Parts: sequence; C-alpha cells; structure tokens
Amino acid sequence: MKSESTVSTFKIDELNVEVYRDRKTMGARAASAVAEKLKSILSSGKNVRMIFAAAPSQNELLDALVSTPGIDWSKVTAFHMDEYVGLKAGATQSFGVFLRDRIFGKVKFGKVHYISSNPGDIDHECESYSELLAAAPIDIVCLGIGENGHIAFNDPDVADFNDPKRVKVVDLDHKSRQQQVNDGCFSSFEEVPKRAITLTIPALTSSRYMYAVVPGKTKADAVHRTIKGEITAACPATILRRHNNAMLFLDADSAAEIE
Repeated sequence: MKSESTVSTFKIDELNVEVYRDRKTMGARAASAVAEKLKSILSSGKNVRMIFAAAPSQNELLDALVSTPGIDWSKVTAFHMDEYVGLKAGATQSFGVFLRDRIFGKVKFGKVHYISSNPGDIDHECESYSELLAAAPIDIVCLGIGENGHIAFNDPDVADFNDPKRVKVVDLDHKSRQQQVNDGCFSSFEEVPKRAITLTIPALTSSRYMYAVVPGKTKADAVHRTIKGEITAACPATILRRHNNAMLFLDADSAAEIE
C-alpha cells in the first residue's frame, strides 16, 4: 500500500521508479532503501564498496543516510564519481570537499578514496583511481541525473555505454557547466571549470545496485527523457533502464513531465 506521501510507483524496462510529494520525503525514502541494502550486505559478513555523487540534489539523501542507525561504516569503502580539474586545494566547490562535509567526515568509513582536483599528472590520476575501482566489485552507487541527462560527468557528447575506460578526463558541455551555476555552486558561468575527471558509464553500471535521487523542477525534462525516450547516449541516464537493480527516486517537481 502506498503511503500518503507517495505519488506513484512504477517500472520502466528494468528501472523501478518511486515518486514522492516532496523532496525531504524522497530523500528519506531513498536513504532507507540504501541503508537497508547496506545492512543486508554487511550482515552477510562482506565489506561494501560504494560510490557517491556530489551535488545539492543529494543533500536530503546524505543527511538521512548519516543519521540512520545501525550501519557499520567501518566496513564500507567510499569513492566519489567525479571531480573538477583545476580547482585550488580545499575549494568549497570540490566534490571531494562536498562529500567530506556531507558524509565522509561525519561517519567513520573504513576507507575513503578521493579524486584529486589538481593532480600533477591527470592521466596518472585517472589510472590510479581506475585501479582502485578495479580492485574489487562495486556494490552500491548513489547518483543523480544532470539537466542534460548526464550521470557523473558523462555529458551526451562524451558518454559511451561501452567505454573501455573506468575513469577519464572530459570537457564539460555548456549545459552541464550552467547547471553548476543554477545549483548555486558557482556565482558565474566563467568560474565553472571547463574540464573534469569522471567515472565512465560502465564503471557506474557495473555496480550491483544503483540508487538515483533526482529532485527539482530543473530536472523535469531530463527525467522525462530518461523515462520516456529512447535508450541512447544522447541522454546518458537512460542506461539506468537496462540495469537489473536500479531505483529512481523523484519528487513531484522532477516528475512533473512524466504523467
């Protein structure tokens, strides 16, 4: 039975979708699903390897997840899925700093692997992070969807469903950079870095479980294309519909165009 806060639940191809009336409830429900899966894997005696997105869209999920009791974070290894290139060390816009402030520094992970925002050798940074990811399977990915349909920083013009790499350097497209201003992360378009290091789509979809959290009116078009459109790299998030353990959490605003 649906709760009063649930607008709808449905499945499109392999993707399970849940729509909630408000953003806070959406985040809490997503955190509950992630925490339940974490506890289930940990109860089997296994450690967990987990990838997190860094964006304001993830705030409610992360806040609720941090406050969830009964998770042995010491058995969890954490990664983040992308990082700007060229930011000064400690810059507040850094995704590593965002996640440190929101979750990595609030619970005691077994290990946290950061992507450098200002590496001396970018190719070496990509190779090193790729090796860390390849050391064992990834269990859980918590992600968002960009206004242009990107996942991580796999914008439509660089997205590749069969990418041979796990981590790569990309040039950010205009819409992706503008989103960072829309989200309040930068005060002007010119301040947004032009390049980033990102995990590729195969690196993300190779995980056992995926939880996409996508609130807000600015995401309504991307959500519509993700759910209603053709599965294509022109809207990278459509690949979620081919994953057999993926869930998409929406609020009423982000789901406005799918009814």
